[in-house]
Amino acid sequence: MRRSALFLLPAATAMTAVSLLAGPAYAGSPHFINNATSATRSGDTLTVNGKEAGLGDEAQIHVVLSATGLCINGGGHHPHAVNKASFNAAGDFPVQNGKADFTLSVTAVFQPSCSPPMTVAFTDVSLMDTTNGITLNIPGTF
Repeated sequence: MRRSALFLLPAATAMTAVSLLAGPAYAGSPHFINNATSATRSGDTLTVNGKEAGLGDEAQIHVVLSATGLCINGGGHHPHAVNKASFNAAGDFPVQNGKADFTLSVTAVFQPSCSPPMTVAFTDVSLMDTTNGITLNIPGTF
């Protein structure tokens, strides 16, 4: 009996120490919902609507939209000039029931302007939830 007590005491002490040293457990598993995220262009403005889930009990998330804006000439080509720039927008969005819906927009402004017959196109579109450190790249040209 004494031998088993000598074995159980260190084991119980080790289990107690592990449980006290372990960090808090988070119930969330943050991720963007791909089929609920879309990007559209209207004129010189790109708008992205999206949804993130698996947020657990967070109060809000901070989302950043990044895109590259290009002036496209009448022949459908991007001239290799200064009319290419990165554009960003950010916002804080409330979390309800572990989910957050968001809408962000960027408007391309170029100097010199991208005036007809040239049009604006957006590429390299991405979303980043800086609260949880996750990123979603949205493929395509808009």
